[in-house]
Amino acid sequence: MNVLIIGSGGREHAIAWKLKQSDRLDQLFIAPGNAGTAELGTNLPINVSDFQKIKETVLAQDIKLVLVGPEIPLVEGIHDFFLSDEELKKVHVIGPQKLAAQLEGSKEFAKEFMQRHAIPTAAYKSFTKDNVKEGFDFLESLKPPYVLKADGLAAGKGVVILPNLQEAKDELTDMLTNEKFGEASKTVVIEEFLDGIEMSCFILTDGKNYVSLPNAKDYKRIGEGDKGLNTGGMGAISPVPFADEEYLQKIEERVIKPTVLGLQKDNISYKGFIFFGLIKVNNEPMVIEYNCRMGDPETEVVIPRIKSDLLELLIATGNNDLENMSIEIDERSATTVMLVSGGYPEAYEKGKIINGIENTLDSIVFHAGTTKNNNGETLTNGGRVLAVTSYGNDYKEALKASYKSIKNINFDKMNYRKDIGFDL
Repeated sequence: MNVLIIGSGGREHAIAWKLKQSDRLDQLFIAPGNAGTAELGTNLPINVSDFQKIKETVLAQDIKLVLVGPEIPLVEGIHDFFLSDEELKKVHVIGPQKLAAQLEGSKEFAKEFMQRHAIPTAAYKSFTKDNVKEGFDFLESLKPPYVLKADGLAAGKGVVILPNLQEAKDELTDMLTNEKFGEASKTVVIEEFLDGIEMSCFILTDGKNYVSLPNAKDYKRIGEGDKGLNTGGMGAISPVPFADEEYLQKIEERVIKPTVLGLQKDNISYKGFIFFGLIKVNNEPMVIEYNCRMGDPETEVVIPRIKSDLLELLIATGNNDLENMSIEIDERSATTVMLVSGGYPEAYEKGKIINGIENTLDSIVFHAGTTKNNNGETLTNGGRVLAVTSYGNDYKEALKASYKSIKNINFDKMNYRKDIGFDL
């Protein structure tokens, strides 16, 4: 079977690495891909939102399954585009249709869905520029800190947590009337602050049945001790040590099952991954957010722990046949540490030569933001550049291996967090 992965990050490289191990795979294409995916398949210089060009490629290369990595093409309706086209509708698309992708594309949609299906989440209200004053009143009714979320997609930067009431009011004004996040903040969700420790769970579903993937915890802030600006993710570990059997059972019964059943009750078709961003409050799981795809850098620790043939699972998803599938998980821990460009998540330079990847024999290096020059050298091509993933008997052993491997890699102004797992 010929397969196309859409996307260019560490998530897509990890998925490509796993699919490459399948006996069911013939040819692998990645659009647009990176320097790492180029070693596993054929990179295609196609924008993730260029559906027409994707169609031409799918037909020309006889592609039978398309896996959509990032959220933007899902929210824009790539799955619907395939279903509405006579020539494409038999191609399996792994990733939900436009309506289902609103679970990630709209915070308000997700909150209403959770409320409807009694899925535990923080109390909230939504506001637009027409009722900013009511937003102020709602903020005054809450205890600090104050959580404001841009309703739409804001590249992971649309959530602001502020300790001071006046700052929160100013931020609300900035988001709604000054359109701080553009279209994404036309509506702002204000919710109560939940105090606890976070983790992520993942499932692959055909809309009716699902298989649970390994859980993970990622580290979002740029600085040690979770200080500083939010990033796309600086590292991750799997499994999460504090998520014991009893707690995972609660997640299954109170969050995962009601979500899959809720989609069916609402007549929302869903084929693909669901990411549950969770927070543990008084030993109870509460949902912070849904994503309609795999997380990054969590994918770089979740995928390496799947022993089963991932392509088999994806084909079963496309055929509505997950009921007959099981998944085998590696008992070992996996960790990843993200190497980023100097200055990230603010201004940074691209095009720095990367040395030493070939010397990391005890780790898997997933490319996140890389490209090749005409001399075949690997260059930095993004804020997050490489994810260094290792196995261990526990997360501490795995982290030691990742940090040891990092000593072999260098590029100008390379930065990374030295305290992944510090809070466990």
